[in-house]
Amino acid sequence: MSFETVFFFVVAALAIGSAILMISQRNPIMSVMYLIANFFCLAILYLILQAQFIAIIQILVYAGAIMVLVLFVIMLLNLGDEKMLTEKVNYRQILALGLSGLVFFQIMLSIGISTGPDWFLSSNKAAEIGKVESIGRVLFSEFLLPFEITSLILLAAIIGVIVLAKKRIE
Repeated sequence: MSFETVFFFVVAALAIGSAILMISQRNPIMSVMYLIANFFCLAILYLILQAQFIAIIQILVYAGAIMVLVLFVIMLLNLGDEKMLTEKVNYRQILALGLSGLVFFQIMLSIGISTGPDWFLSSNKAAEIGKVESIGRVLFSEFLLPFEITSLILLAAIIGVIVLAKKRIE
């Protein structure tokens, strides 16, 4: 196995681990932090697949803007009693973790058997398709109408928010 393949599996395992930790946390702030770690792992996976634009957007939009907003909202909420947020491990969680690991192993085994050894090969055009230039060219030539419709929908949503906010102030 090459270095890229090993690196892919390490980052994929980190992504799966951070996703499992995110949903298993009782503390919402720790859950958001694991989600941010998961977004960074996904960005690295996009870079491995030579989708540079999607990787940068993943970090800027999701890990940067949206998760900071979610973290601020969680911190502004009154969470009440902090003793309720402590983690307690019981036998059900250990059993669930073991069974999910077994199911994951079976899925990976079936994917490996059904696809053969060449399942990780990427396309020859992957480096060209993932660049910002090629995405912009396709977006503003072939998909110009859907792009403009999306911009009008977003503009209508922004105007609606302003109108609703102005009514509440008055």
